[in-house]
Amino acid sequence: MAERKINGVLKQVLELGPTIAFFLLYLRIRDDTFTLGGAEYSGFIVAALVFIPILLAAMAILWALTGKLSRMQVFTAFMVIFFGGLTAWFNDERFFKMKTTIVYGCLAVVLGIGILRGKSWLEWVMGDLLPMRAEGWMILTRRLAVMFLALAAANEFIWRTMSTDTWVKLETFALPAVLVAFLWWQIFALQRFLIEDGNPPKQP
Repeated sequence: MAERKINGVLKQVLELGPTIAFFLLYLRIRDDTFTLGGAEYSGFIVAALVFIPILLAAMAILWALTGKLSRMQVFTAFMVIFFGGLTAWFNDERFFKMKTTIVYGCLAVVLGIGILRGKSWLEWVMGDLLPMRAEGWMILTRRLAVMFLALAAANEFIWRTMSTDTWVKLETFALPAVLVAFLWWQIFALQRFLIEDGNPPKQP
């Protein structure tokens, strides 16, 4: 099915809305305790569980409107469901916090495997969005693999040494902002490798 274009603001709401909803719900119920099925759950765990259907609903709407979901969105949804389930089953919020570490770590490993094979799997995912010479893609892939490792390490440090409040705020806003800023910096830093107007790349 061909991807259909939708309003940019609506697309951002559907992609970012579930995370913001989790953050706002957590702030509202973080000090509460809920009894479900005879077990007591913290406000954090309940917010994490509510986040799952909100995320799935947003993805379903996005798929219905555009006819397409990115591999990253599908992977993220799987990880949220899996670790959200573990969080509920063991009644342990650490599983949901570790999710971010494992997501970033898996991405770093996948990119690293491609690098060892002399390929940029990042180009396979983003090539249509950012036309660039193969050399540029390899540079970006190496740098992004290191960045994902750094974010995974940062998340481990944050959730193991800081409060849940601090983790929620940093995981919701700070870590994604750092990644976005890094990607924009790389786009400008790798301008010489970009292919413009569909013309064949110039030889350096």
